[in-house]
Amino acid sequence: MYRKKDDFLQEWDIASQGTLKVLQALTDETLDQAIAEGHNTLGWLGWHLATSPSFFGGQVGLKIEAAGGPNDVPHSAADIVEAYRQASDQIKQEVEKLSDEQLVEAVDSFAGIISRGSLLRSMLDHQTHHRGQMTVLLRQAGLRVPGVMGPTKEDQM
Repeated sequence: MYRKKDDFLQEWDIASQGTLKVLQALTDETLDQAIAEGHNTLGWLGWHLATSPSFFGGQVGLKIEAAGGPNDVPHSAADIVEAYRQASDQIKQEVEKLSDEQLVEAVDSFAGIISRGSLLRSMLDHQTHHRGQMTVLLRQAGLRVPGVMGPTKEDQM
């Protein structure tokens, strides 16, 4: 749970830069890569990371414009990167408007009654979870896996 907006903003900067690295590794040709038939694809996961901040932000009380519908996955990796970049910037701008006191206020959300700071933590954890899924799919697709929370095999070669 975040009690200070500066703590969230500092972590968000690091986490969102890591997510951008993963999204920038995508190619148009690999957006349909899935671990197995019927599972989430790289394109869907990337788009989910670009559009879910509007959902989480709405729960927190932030005004984050959705880049599109959750299932309207673009056919362009660059479009996913740009949509995520815009959502990430909006998160920063909107959280800047909050006071530290507002972070500890309880709101009614999909998770029940919870503090805004806890919802922001959930958003960041959600992003990290899906970013991890994407790194497996990147390797499966034959793409370079960027180091996000430490070096990857490719970084050590």
